[in-house]
Amino acid sequence: MAIDRKGFTEAIGNCLAENKGKRKFQQSVDLAIGFTSDVDFKKPDNRLNLTLVLPHAPRKIPVLVYAEGAPATEAKKHADLVLSAAEISEYAKDPKKAKSLINYNSLATPQLMASVGKALGKYLRGNIPTVLPPNFNVADAIERSRRTISIKTKGKALPAAHCIIGNESMAAEEIAENARVVIDALMKKFNEHQLKSVFVKTTMGKPVRVK
Repeated sequence: MAIDRKGFTEAIGNCLAENKGKRKFQQSVDLAIGFTSDVDFKKPDNRLNLTLVLPHAPRKIPVLVYAEGAPATEAKKHADLVLSAAEISEYAKDPKKAKSLINYNSLATPQLMASVGKALGKYLRGNIPTVLPPNFNVADAIERSRRTISIKTKGKALPAAHCIIGNESMAAEEIAENARVVIDALMKKFNEHQLKSVFVKTTMGKPVRVK
Protein backbone atom coordinates (compact mmCIF):
# COMPACT_ATOMS: atom_id res chain seq x y z
CA MET A 1 0.00 0.00 0.00
CA ALA A 2 1.20 3.52 -0.76
CA ILE A 3 1.15 6.04 2.08
CA ASP A 4 2.18 9.67 1.88
CA ARG A 5 2.98 12.15 4.64
CA LYS A 6 -0.42 13.83 4.29
CA GLY A 7 -2.17 10.53 4.95
CA PHE A 8 -0.26 10.05 8.18
CA THR A 9 -0.82 13.61 9.35
CA GLU A 10 -4.57 13.42 8.69
CA ALA A 11 -4.98 10.08 10.48
CA ILE A 12 -2.92 11.20 13.46
CA GLY A 13 -4.77 14.51 13.61
CA ASN A 14 -8.11 12.67 13.66
CA CYS A 15 -6.80 10.28 16.31
CA LEU A 16 -5.70 13.14 18.57
CA ALA A 17 -8.91 15.11 18.00
CA GLU A 18 -10.96 12.11 19.08
CA ASN A 19 -8.93 11.06 22.11
CA LYS A 20 -6.63 13.84 23.34
CA GLY A 21 -7.08 14.83 26.98
CA LYS A 22 -9.72 12.21 27.74
CA ARG A 23 -7.59 10.30 30.25
CA LYS A 24 -5.94 11.31 33.51
CA PHE A 25 -2.57 10.27 32.12
CA GLN A 26 -0.67 11.19 29.00
CA GLN A 27 -1.55 8.67 26.31
CA SER A 28 1.02 7.39 23.87
CA VAL A 29 0.36 7.23 20.14
CA ASP A 30 1.14 3.86 18.59
CA LEU A 31 1.59 2.62 15.06
CA ALA A 32 0.17 -0.81 14.14
CA ILE A 33 1.06 -2.50 10.85
CA GLY A 34 -0.70 -5.54 9.39
CA PHE A 35 1.03 -7.67 6.77
CA THR A 36 -0.37 -9.75 3.93
CA SER A 37 -0.60 -13.52 4.18
CA ASP A 38 2.46 -14.03 1.98
CA VAL A 39 4.70 -12.68 4.77
CA ASP A 40 5.62 -15.80 6.73
CA PHE A 41 6.90 -14.78 10.16
CA LYS A 42 7.71 -18.41 10.88
CA LYS A 43 10.77 -17.81 8.72
CA PRO A 44 13.59 -16.20 10.74
CA ASP A 45 14.49 -13.86 7.86
CA ASN A 46 11.03 -12.29 7.99
CA ARG A 47 10.94 -11.61 11.72
CA LEU A 48 11.34 -8.04 12.84
CA ASN A 49 13.98 -6.84 15.25
CA LEU A 50 14.66 -3.25 14.26
CA THR A 51 16.19 -0.44 16.29
CA LEU A 52 15.25 2.98 14.92
CA VAL A 53 16.24 6.53 15.82
CA LEU A 54 13.22 8.81 15.39
CA PRO A 55 13.33 12.54 14.60
CA HIS A 56 11.37 13.31 17.78
CA ALA A 57 11.39 11.53 21.14
CA PRO A 58 8.01 9.74 21.30
CA ARG A 59 7.82 10.10 25.08
CA LYS A 60 10.04 10.65 28.09
CA ILE A 61 12.19 7.58 27.61
CA PRO A 62 14.43 6.96 30.65
CA VAL A 63 18.09 6.39 29.86
CA LEU A 64 20.55 4.30 31.85
CA VAL A 65 24.31 4.64 31.41
CA TYR A 66 26.82 2.08 32.65
CA ALA A 67 30.03 4.03 33.16
CA GLU A 68 32.77 5.06 35.56
CA GLY A 69 35.12 8.00 35.94
CA ALA A 70 34.69 11.12 33.82
CA PRO A 71 32.00 9.61 31.54
CA ALA A 72 29.92 8.71 34.62
CA THR A 73 30.29 12.20 36.06
CA GLU A 74 29.07 13.75 32.81
CA ALA A 75 26.30 11.18 32.35
CA LYS A 76 24.82 12.02 35.74
CA LYS A 77 24.00 15.49 34.39
CA HIS A 78 21.77 14.04 31.65
CA ALA A 79 20.80 10.40 32.27
CA ASP A 80 18.09 9.06 34.56
CA LEU A 81 20.38 6.45 36.10
CA VAL A 82 24.15 5.81 36.05
CA LEU A 83 25.65 2.58 37.34
CA SER A 84 29.29 1.76 38.06
CA ALA A 85 30.81 -1.74 38.12
CA ALA A 86 30.19 -2.01 41.86
CA GLU A 87 26.59 -0.87 41.48
CA ILE A 88 26.04 -3.39 38.68
CA SER A 89 27.02 -6.12 41.13
CA GLU A 90 24.65 -4.74 43.75
CA TYR A 91 21.73 -4.71 41.30
CA ALA A 92 22.52 -8.30 40.31
CA LYS A 93 21.97 -9.37 43.93
CA ASP A 94 18.40 -8.05 43.87
CA PRO A 95 16.33 -9.66 41.07
CA LYS A 96 13.53 -7.11 41.41
CA LYS A 97 15.91 -4.17 40.96
CA ALA A 98 17.77 -5.95 38.17
CA LYS A 99 14.56 -6.64 36.24
CA SER A 100 13.56 -2.97 36.52
CA LEU A 101 16.48 -2.08 34.24
CA ILE A 102 14.63 -3.39 31.17
CA ASN A 103 12.50 -0.22 31.35
CA TYR A 104 15.48 1.91 30.31
CA ASN A 105 17.18 2.59 27.04
CA SER A 106 20.72 1.76 28.06
CA LEU A 107 24.22 2.77 27.03
CA ALA A 108 27.54 1.41 28.27
CA THR A 109 31.21 2.18 27.96
CA PRO A 110 33.18 -0.70 26.38
CA GLN A 111 34.93 -1.37 29.69
CA LEU A 112 31.67 -2.29 31.42
CA MET A 113 29.93 -4.29 28.70
CA ALA A 114 31.32 -7.60 29.95
CA SER A 115 30.26 -6.78 33.51
CA VAL A 116 26.73 -5.94 32.39
CA GLY A 117 26.38 -9.15 30.38
CA LYS A 118 27.78 -11.40 33.09
CA ALA A 119 25.89 -9.90 36.04
CA LEU A 120 22.63 -8.70 34.47
CA GLY A 121 22.23 -10.53 31.16
CA LYS A 122 19.67 -13.01 32.46
CA TYR A 123 17.45 -10.16 33.69
CA LEU A 124 17.61 -7.86 30.66
CA ARG A 125 15.62 -10.08 28.25
CA GLY A 126 17.71 -9.08 25.27
CA ASN A 127 17.71 -5.38 26.17
CA ILE A 128 21.48 -5.21 25.79
CA PRO A 129 23.11 -1.76 26.16
CA THR A 130 24.36 0.13 23.14
CA VAL A 131 28.14 0.42 23.30
CA LEU A 132 29.37 3.99 23.46
CA PRO A 133 32.02 4.67 20.79
CA PRO A 134 35.44 6.21 21.52
CA ASN A 135 35.46 9.97 22.11
CA PHE A 136 31.67 10.02 22.42
CA ASN A 137 29.72 13.08 23.51
CA VAL A 138 27.72 11.94 26.55
CA ALA A 139 24.89 14.46 26.20
CA ASP A 140 24.43 13.72 22.48
CA ALA A 141 24.48 9.96 23.04
CA ILE A 142 21.80 10.21 25.74
CA GLU A 143 19.62 12.53 23.65
CA ARG A 144 19.86 10.11 20.72
CA SER A 145 18.96 7.21 23.00
CA ARG A 146 15.76 9.01 24.07
CA ARG A 147 14.70 9.02 20.41
CA THR A 148 15.46 5.33 19.91
CA ILE A 149 12.72 2.69 19.71
CA SER A 150 12.52 -1.00 18.86
CA ILE A 151 10.00 -2.75 16.67
CA LYS A 152 9.83 -6.51 17.00
CA THR A 153 7.64 -9.30 15.74
CA LYS A 154 5.17 -10.54 18.37
CA GLY A 155 5.32 -14.30 18.07
CA LYS A 156 6.46 -16.38 15.10
CA ALA A 157 3.19 -16.46 13.19
CA LEU A 158 1.35 -13.22 13.97
CA PRO A 159 1.31 -11.08 10.78
CA ALA A 160 1.46 -7.74 12.60
CA ALA A 161 3.80 -5.39 14.41
CA HIS A 162 3.41 -2.25 16.46
CA CYS A 163 5.52 0.42 18.15
CA ILE A 164 5.25 3.78 19.86
CA ILE A 165 5.61 6.84 17.62
CA GLY A 166 4.57 9.70 19.91
CA ASN A 167 2.29 10.98 22.63
CA GLU A 168 -0.82 13.13 22.73
CA SER A 169 1.08 16.29 23.68
CA MET A 170 3.05 16.26 20.42
CA ALA A 171 2.03 17.94 17.16
CA ALA A 172 0.49 15.64 14.56
CA GLU A 173 3.24 16.61 12.10
CA GLU A 174 5.97 15.46 14.50
CA ILE A 175 4.27 12.13 15.10
CA ALA A 176 3.82 11.72 11.34
CA GLU A 177 7.55 12.26 10.80
CA ASN A 178 8.28 9.51 13.32
CA ALA A 179 5.79 7.19 11.62
CA ARG A 180 7.42 7.80 8.25
CA VAL A 181 10.78 6.63 9.60
CA VAL A 182 9.19 3.37 10.75
CA ILE A 183 7.44 2.77 7.43
CA ASP A 184 10.60 3.59 5.45
CA ALA A 185 12.52 1.03 7.52
CA LEU A 186 9.85 -1.61 6.88
CA MET A 187 9.90 -0.86 3.15
CA LYS A 188 13.57 -1.83 3.10
CA LYS A 189 12.66 -5.28 4.41
CA PHE A 190 9.29 -5.92 2.74
CA ASN A 191 7.67 -5.05 -0.58
CA GLU A 192 5.12 -2.23 -0.57
CA HIS A 193 2.22 -4.57 -1.35
CA GLN A 194 3.07 -6.70 1.71
CA LEU A 195 1.94 -3.92 4.06
CA LYS A 196 -1.78 -4.70 4.25
CA SER A 197 -2.89 -2.04 6.72
CA VAL A 198 -1.55 0.77 8.89
CA PHE A 199 -3.37 2.17 11.91
CA VAL A 200 -2.58 4.80 14.54
CA LYS A 201 -4.15 4.84 17.99
CA THR A 202 -3.76 6.36 21.40
CA THR A 203 -3.32 4.12 24.45
CA MET A 204 -7.04 3.91 25.22
CA GLY A 205 -8.50 5.16 21.94
CA LYS A 206 -9.91 3.49 18.86
CA PRO A 207 -7.60 2.74 15.94
CA VAL A 208 -7.67 5.16 13.01
CA ARG A 209 -6.69 3.74 9.64
CA VAL A 210 -4.06 5.54 7.56
CA LYS A 211 -5.40 5.87 4.02
